[in-house]
Amino acid sequence: MGDSNNSYVTVDQLRIGLYVYLDLKWFEHPFAFNNFKIKDEEQIQVIRGLGLRKVRYDPARSDARPPPEGAATAEEDKPAEPVLKEHPALAAKRALIEKIKVQREAAARIEGAFVDTAKTIHNVEKNLLSNPAETIKQANVLVEQIADSILSAPELAIHVMGDRVGGEELYFHSLNVTMLSLMMARDIKLPQEVFRALGTGALFHDVGLREIPAKILMKLEPLTQAEKNYYEQHCQYGVDMGQRLHFPPTTLAIIREHHEMYDGSGYPRGLKGDAISLISRIVAIPNYYDRLCNPVNVANALTPHEALATMFAKLRAKFDPKLLQVFVRCLGVYPPGTIVQLSNGVIGMVATINTAKPMKPMVVAYDPDIPKDEAILVDMETEGDVNIAKAIRPAQLPREIYNYLSPRKQVSYYFDARAGDKDPAKK
Repeated sequence: MGDSNNSYVTVDQLRIGLYVYLDLKWFEHPFAFNNFKIKDEEQIQVIRGLGLRKVRYDPARSDARPPPEGAATAEEDKPAEPVLKEHPALAAKRALIEKIKVQREAAARIEGAFVDTAKTIHNVEKNLLSNPAETIKQANVLVEQIADSILSAPELAIHVMGDRVGGEELYFHSLNVTMLSLMMARDIKLPQEVFRALGTGALFHDVGLREIPAKILMKLEPLTQAEKNYYEQHCQYGVDMGQRLHFPPTTLAIIREHHEMYDGSGYPRGLKGDAISLISRIVAIPNYYDRLCNPVNVANALTPHEALATMFAKLRAKFDPKLLQVFVRCLGVYPPGTIVQLSNGVIGMVATINTAKPMKPMVVAYDPDIPKDEAILVDMETEGDVNIAKAIRPAQLPREIYNYLSPRKQVSYYFDARAGDKDPAKK
């Protein structure tokens, strides 16, 4: 953190604009970070009340210079207020610790709901042909529940899941695409009946892959042209299966068109622009994004930030431009799962995006003084002086930071159905 450039000042020399480092444990002071630029007199008074005689500061990152030692005014020359058990500054930190505890409990609850949903999709896939009527009924109930929770929540918060949240990895893609498609549909205010049809189509968009041999689906090397031709038939296989199962036309349209690209470069029919149905143009975006983040060969995986940047900068012509903007706006420039460096040098991982304020996510911060299981969750919305400076590839992290943040190899998303309710992360 550039300690060699740091100097020390007495607490009487503190001024607005000094960039200071508090050599205390995180829970021994009320601030979100151990280092920050002083922005008001109240912060100075709080620091003076922490019992420190001197404070480290960085001249290069400061906007002000401290007065000469001993030049304090009579008001500033008062002895520092002793630290008391009920010191308001520490009471504020205790409140923050309690808030983080509630957020962590909410994350555990959401992860449980995610696994349950993935299991339901597993059962739907398994029983689709042997017991179609009952299975489709079960799928419709699931989509209704997801749609109702997303539509009724005052705000949406997207959570990123861990790598080992259950044995349903094969069903995460369908769930990711469904969740992210409905996120977009909510943003553009699709009618409720179309919203549900979209959810069903997104859930079953890859149903035709049942007819493709596993050796093609799981092949790590690039497919041969013959294999690629075979793979691309899964759209028509899905439509044939959907017709036998009496899927409605909207669901069949998504199954048929989810690989069609806006510039005409997709398949199976090379449709272009508005010739592709609106709901298919929606599903095509999270479907492409999730395959970039979670390919069969993990070595080729892009980080969420890289995937989004690649789609927007290099592949923009492939997608409906207005819908791509919706997707970027909802996910944020730094989607959940992205490793970031904050403007104060702290390294963290984006854990939760509030879709109402996508540039102000919740970030899990690396701090070697705090156990991994108690890691700080920083709400960027409340940290006006700190922002995200850049994204970092996980491979660039020192091992101890990598192990602490545990970047996801499998990136999966889930919405908090109770956003805006009891979870303080949704403020």
